[in-house]
Amino acid sequence: MSSVRPGTPGATRQCPHCRETILESAAMCPACRHYLRFVAGADASPVPALTPLRIEGSIRHPVDGDPWEYTVVVSIRNDRGEEIAHKLIGVGAVNANEQRSFALSVEAVPARAKDAGKSSARH
Repeated sequence: MSSVRPGTPGATRQCPHCRETILESAAMCPACRHYLRFVAGADASPVPALTPLRIEGSIRHPVDGDPWEYTVVVSIRNDRGEEIAHKLIGVGAVNANEQRSFALSVEAVPARAKDAGKSSARH
């Protein structure tokens, strides 16, 4: 969990369904896609305001040869180059003439203060 104070942009909590760490402001868990609270006017499939990064790719094993094993790891670094998160996403194997596809996206939405309707002050 984050050391950011609850109610501030970047504050995190645990999803009650899958136990992943998610943003406190999330109305739907991005990991398990369960709804966490009712948000008036929310679409059935919320779309992020911005996707500043999206990478897609695939690997195909040649027709012959021994199986390949793979490990998918994501790391996040701050502007000083310090690693602030490192997560193993999955592992597996690719046999002869098999293919695996991978997609990574970073979804960004404007941070909203909890009491945004009561005050226009931002901290």
